[in-house]
Amino acid sequence: MNKPLRRISLFCGLLVLALLIRTNWLQYVQAEELSTRKENRRVQIAQYATERGNIIVKGNPITGSAVTNGSDYKFKRTYTEGQLWAPVTGYASQAFGSTQLESLEDGILTGNDDRLFFDRTIGMFTGEKKQGGNVITTLNPDAQRAAFEKLGNRKGAVAAIDPRTGAILALVSTPSYDPSRFAGNSKDDEKAWVELKDSEDKNLVNRALRETYPPGSTFKVVTAAAALEHKVVDDINAPTDTPEPYILPGTKTPMVNHATGCEKASLNKALEVSCNSVFANMGDKVTRDKMVETAEKFGFNNDKIDVPVRAFASVYDKKMSRDGNAQSSIGQFNTAATPLQMAMVTAAIANDGKLMKPYMVDQLTAPNLDLVEKHEPQEMSRPLSAANAQKVQQMMVNVVETGTGGNAKIKNTVVGGKTGTAQHGEGNKKRPYAWFISYAELPDGSSPVAVAVVIEDSEASREDISGGGLAAPVAKAVMQAVLGGKG
Repeated sequence: MNKPLRRISLFCGLLVLALLIRTNWLQYVQAEELSTRKENRRVQIAQYATERGNIIVKGNPITGSAVTNGSDYKFKRTYTEGQLWAPVTGYASQAFGSTQLESLEDGILTGNDDRLFFDRTIGMFTGEKKQGGNVITTLNPDAQRAAFEKLGNRKGAVAAIDPRTGAILALVSTPSYDPSRFAGNSKDDEKAWVELKDSEDKNLVNRALRETYPPGSTFKVVTAAAALEHKVVDDINAPTDTPEPYILPGTKTPMVNHATGCEKASLNKALEVSCNSVFANMGDKVTRDKMVETAEKFGFNNDKIDVPVRAFASVYDKKMSRDGNAQSSIGQFNTAATPLQMAMVTAAIANDGKLMKPYMVDQLTAPNLDLVEKHEPQEMSRPLSAANAQKVQQMMVNVVETGTGGNAKIKNTVVGGKTGTAQHGEGNKKRPYAWFISYAELPDGSSPVAVAVVIEDSEASREDISGGGLAAPVAKAVMQAVLGGKG
């Protein structure tokens, strides 16, 4: 073979080799990346070619599928009482993707999860159409409805947890939205999406998980726990050394009290009437670093709380000044919390100091209802001892029985709670947020529910905004719904 032919042969061989390498690279190395790219319509078409499995609440599906006419996508998602359940389900839209459970459990719902390989294989031989599996939640429909209806047209959120297991019983955010309105890919779907996306009310935001607020006086239970755990206080009924006025450390600024009788008030009395000065003083005595330690055991500063939807991290500042720590100890300054976080705080106290990891999915099942995965409750941390938790319980019960939380009383039931009115905005000039956290106790001493409620009530006059006045009745309705289910 002459020299030019050898060169041509070598060049052609290199081209063939490059082609083989490229083909194998695409088929085996980049296959998943290419198949999951949003520009690949074949993936979306396949995603909506079969009916999705359902999201289940107490045995009943809250989702479904409907045939789409005149579209490449055969089926679109439907929702039962979409506004009620949107904070749980999220949405699955042919045009705008998916969120929350619809996104995180997409593999099970579409039937594409590797754990359903056997079902798909059997289907190939039996001729059965591909089906999606089901996501069975921990939600209590009565508690969810009670929270949604009681919030009404107010902006706000509710998170309710079973303290014994961490199971989420209710997760509500208002104003909500109906995911069915934009589940397809028509012009009407696009119009509905744009209206919601650009809404000032932020309907698409799950306020229970993905919005943080200054927790106000509800955070005082964390400060009480820290004071007890770090031995700043032993006897909750003993007078503290809090002067009136209390001057923030390192400043000339007095801490303002909206209650009377706060001078040297005991921890128990201070929580009952919500004395800012006492808890600012306690937070300073505990010190910033130990306050951070206790707050983090309750879940603050944790950006990996997945239920399985990831919640925004609640914040207790690690670097603030001494006076900032005193202010943060009453739930102001840089302190910020999601409603889920404050439900976790309440749950840990109600569960004798043991914080269970919150979760919303109990089981995943195959199309034939075979169990694919079952969640087992997991302990997350121990923010305080059982003895100290019981002291905080006594204080919270006192708040409901004789203090600011009277609107949460339930006949023949022990209820513990804490009100909160959180200032915010420049110079604290915006309308404050109304908070209430609470738990209800069964005769055996255990607690089946812990609740956190926040209300952003822009229409109420400033003096009417209070945790006890606005938020406590919502928490009461949720607790009653859960207790009713027990009896």
